[in-house]
Amino acid sequence: MLKIALAQVNLLVGGIKANQKKIIQTSQYARDELKADLIIFPELSITGYPPEDLLLRPDFINHANQTIVEIADAVSDIDIVIGFPELDHGNLYNSAGVLRDGKVLTRYKKNVLPNFGVFDEQRYFKSSNQNCIFTLKGSTIALTICEDIWKNGLIEKNKQAGADIIITLNASPFYAGKIHQREEIVCQQVKQTDIPLVYVNAIGGQDELVFDGASFVVNAQGNVVFRAEEFEEQVAVVEFEKNVPIKNTCAPLYNIVSSEYKALVLGVRDYVYKNGFKGAILGLSGGIDSALVLAIAVDALGADQVEAVLMPSKYTQNMSNEDAILEAKALGIKYHTIAIEPAVKAFTDMLSEVFAGIKRDATEENIQARCRGVLLMAMSNKQGKLLLTTGNKSEMSVGYATLYGDMAGGFAPIKDVPKLLVYQLAEYRNTLSDVIPERVITRPPSAELAPDQIDEDSLPPYSVLDPILEMYIEQDKSAKDILEAGYQIKDINRAISLVDRNEYKRRQAPPGIKITPRAFGRDRRYPITSGYKGIIDE
Repeated sequence: MLKIALAQVNLLVGGIKANQKKIIQTSQYARDELKADLIIFPELSITGYPPEDLLLRPDFINHANQTIVEIADAVSDIDIVIGFPELDHGNLYNSAGVLRDGKVLTRYKKNVLPNFGVFDEQRYFKSSNQNCIFTLKGSTIALTICEDIWKNGLIEKNKQAGADIIITLNASPFYAGKIHQREEIVCQQVKQTDIPLVYVNAIGGQDELVFDGASFVVNAQGNVVFRAEEFEEQVAVVEFEKNVPIKNTCAPLYNIVSSEYKALVLGVRDYVYKNGFKGAILGLSGGIDSALVLAIAVDALGADQVEAVLMPSKYTQNMSNEDAILEAKALGIKYHTIAIEPAVKAFTDMLSEVFAGIKRDATEENIQARCRGVLLMAMSNKQGKLLLTTGNKSEMSVGYATLYGDMAGGFAPIKDVPKLLVYQLAEYRNTLSDVIPERVITRPPSAELAPDQIDEDSLPPYSVLDPILEMYIEQDKSAKDILEAGYQIKDINRAISLVDRNEYKRRQAPPGIKITPRAFGRDRRYPITSGYKGIIDE
């Protein structure tokens, strides 16, 4: 009987000492309490993933390599498989080491280095073409790391080398539906090669990325026989009898909307706590976006760690204030009301001479948003709480936001959430407990910066805009492709023009949590200054 522990643990990028301590404690727990023979940690677990340009620092790499030796010395009577950046003859590799009784028994260097989307491993690492096999209690075990198992033939290569079991260390970030894709691809690969596989994934938030865990074990027939929880730390043992995994608990998978909500909660929690903030603060307008962000923040941090500020202007409707207060009370948070009209008047009076004779336009609307930004940033500075912005992906796409106003803040939880999904997430949250007033969900969205203003004064309906944005931004569809999908030229050209024109705003926006296949930032890197125009000539 071989007992393999899957260590789905939340580690800190760059926190080598803290990670070392956690790895040692987790290994001892697996040995003493779970009676495991082998424990597997995620990809680059010594450094956390992704360490980015920390990998260019020689002192950082030396520390990581020394830590492997120290962990081997600290833990005996259980084999440890752990990911780390290995410096070997002047080259850096994304590696995994097998630690046994004070020694590094063997090392594996990642074969396939992803260089797409959020991944840029070829910037840092060299690849290898060697496999790595070791034996434990009569079983021959092969190591792989993440992208390796997507390469056709690599699992078969390890089987031909004598492997009975494949282990893969992963740091696979979340987007909606990805866990289903992972399992489907792995199960197909395993079924074709007739060899069981143990898949250990990272868990936790790291800047824009969330790692969702959901580690799993697949038998030789391509069936999942164990699955860890999504979005939760977990250390679990799977038993192998004559190299056959014995069926264990399979945690259920969340549906797409609920998994997106869980990812947002985990992303906010880890960003706040890993960066040492004392909680979170946000502007609560009575609209759907801030309502959703408030619910996420409270679920992530607890009501006692979250504070909201209502900042009505002369254009704010009474129902907006009423609904904001209803939600604040339902969630049990501390809230304040600070009217912005005195600040707006002060600024407009100061500018009256230089603005004399110039027609009123969006400038005056933006002054209101920037007054709110000043208030919120002051409270954030004074209290040591992270200011959460409340803009969604649809707004970020078309620039329907004010620089240094509603874009001011430290973290943007729903930056990658399209407007239509905002409504779905709000409705989902209300199935857990009724905290977002129904009127917030049903009323037309408005920035309330002008009399009787609604979003559709400036934008196509979100039912039209969001699909166009998805095709253009996430799928790289041309305007002609979108036209052939049935949308009107005027809506296509309006949306694309706004997207292309507002890259400069997105570059100045705070980071936000990735939940779609292609988010702004690491995923999508477009020039600010560009002569490319994607519109159709009318």
